[in-house]
Amino acid sequence: MLTTKAKYHLGQIVRHKKHPFRGVIFDVDPEFSNTEEWYDAIPEDSRPVREQPFYHLLAENDQSYYVAYVSEQNLIEDISGEPVDHPDIPDLFGPFQDGSYPLHFQLN
Repeated sequence: MLTTKAKYHLGQIVRHKKHPFRGVIFDVDPEFSNTEEWYDAIPEDSRPVREQPFYHLLAENDQSYYVAYVSEQNLIEDISGEPVDHPDIPDLFGPFQDGSYPLHFQLN
């Protein structure tokens, strides 16, 4: 049985350590659960280990909004206190408060 503990939580704002984007966590996989093509597209010397949490983010950078899939080792907490402007946030979360977004509904 897999017993991985995620460092970050749903609704939390995080930043990528190496790339200039930030986002709101909307789902967490206890270990890598994307396609092999996605994983193989990452340069071999930069590939994260599979046996760690991976986070689904409503992400933004200076040019666009998108969904990102990021390993825990590549994230840091965003301490800016600024909201994320991704247009899909209201579909999943309530208004920004105390540095994060509360879920609109209870998950299983």
